[in-house]
Amino acid sequence: MSDYILYEKPESGIARIVLNRPDTANAQDTQLLYELNEAFNRASREDDVRVIILAANGKHFSSGHDMRERNHHDNQERYTPVTPCCQHRRAGAEGRMSREEELYTGLSERWRNIPKITIAAVQGKCVSGGLMLCWPCDLIVASDDAQFMEVTVALGIAGVEWFAHPWEMGTRKAKEMLLTGEPLSAEDARQLGMVNRVVPRAELEDATLALARKIALQPTMATKMVKLAVNGTVDAQGRHAAMQNAFALHQLAHSHWMEVAGLPINPDGVHASVKKSITAGDEPYRAPAKPAG
Repeated sequence: MSDYILYEKPESGIARIVLNRPDTANAQDTQLLYELNEAFNRASREDDVRVIILAANGKHFSSGHDMRERNHHDNQERYTPVTPCCQHRRAGAEGRMSREEELYTGLSERWRNIPKITIAAVQGKCVSGGLMLCWPCDLIVASDDAQFMEVTVALGIAGVEWFAHPWEMGTRKAKEMLLTGEPLSAEDARQLGMVNRVVPRAELEDATLALARKIALQPTMATKMVKLAVNGTVDAQGRHAAMQNAFALHQLAHSHWMEVAGLPINPDGVHASVKKSITAGDEPYRAPAKPAG
């Protein structure tokens, strides 16, 4: 049983995993991420599943990390780790780095390498940490109102932990996205090759299902080999090593702000980045209070 994830079998050969925390715009806390991982595990184990769809309920796909979560350490100990990085209670940067290696880079990399084809269906806002949910998927179908945003620079951090930006959109657009925090439209994302298809919002579910249905007709061994071949090509270009370097820089930024402000992020950027990420006339969740400092 999951509180934040729905698991569906819309038709033969297809599993659909649905983020179901719409009151927070599907913000990711520890519980949601581990429940999502278990849903991916289930779809990977079930022989009748050939294609996995990742979708989300509500107006927005994901508003990113849930900045209101507290008691992170206690929350994480409720779940079985998926990586060897289990030292999150150690003091200082060592503990923080271990937690993020497990919960962010570890899970995203794991989902990228699922031996079945995965398709993300993205609507509304997909902000920062939300990118680490759709980017590991093999294909992305976006609604015409979808917007992809990265607001971590305002927080004093050079991008989210799973740093796929240059691989998803090229170096110059990645720099622009990071440095300005401006949203990337669904159509712009399609032209950059980050998104496969853009469809009207009302057709997102059906269009994603139709694409999954076509792929589910292919031999599973062949689809697995396609995924290994294409992912292996990107890895041979140095993707994994480059992302490890970016992750180390991410941890350096946390340590910098702990020394400067006593917090792992720039406190002056918290309110601005949250407000900027959700600007549709309604706020899917209440912005956290500005930290002292």
